[in-house]
Amino acid sequence: LAEEGIATFRYQFPYMEKGSKRPDPKPLLLATVRSAISTTSKLIDGIQLLAGGKSMGGRMTSMAAAEEPLTNVRGLVFFGFPLHPAGQPSTERADHLQKVNVPMLFLQGTRDTLADLKLLKPICTKLGKRATLHNIDGADHSFHVLKSSGGSDESVLDELAYTTRAWTETNC
Repeated sequence: LAEEGIATFRYQFPYMEKGSKRPDPKPLLLATVRSAISTTSKLIDGIQLLAGGKSMGGRMTSMAAAEEPLTNVRGLVFFGFPLHPAGQPSTERADHLQKVNVPMLFLQGTRDTLADLKLLKPICTKLGKRATLHNIDGADHSFHVLKSSGGSDESVLDELAYTTRAWTETNC
């Protein structure tokens, strides 16, 4: 992302800091998202932000945005939105997205077992101009590609960063 001119502010949820595998309760996860955004806004006063994250971090960011607009956030970027548990296709985890009022970029691997694209595509269509879905051919939920695909994890990361920057320029 830095090579594409996008600065990042990384943080962890409290359960991760403790080394636990069990996620924190939803209110604490949402408070952590809001705290990270607030801290970033203070550190870089006056800069419009993108918010989001990888997997659950992105979903918690969207849930926080659905509850109340996030200060200075002009768009959300999801690096692998976890639409459902592996092997249990459903769409309930996306119900809150209708309440998000900023543009959203969904970056999804075509082999992602946590987001059946047959379910995610109609959700993005229903969200209209607020949602953009970009598929990463052959990538799984962690954006790894099979060696037999001829691609590389590095090229996938380059595609994720380039796509994020290009999307930001036209949507935010």
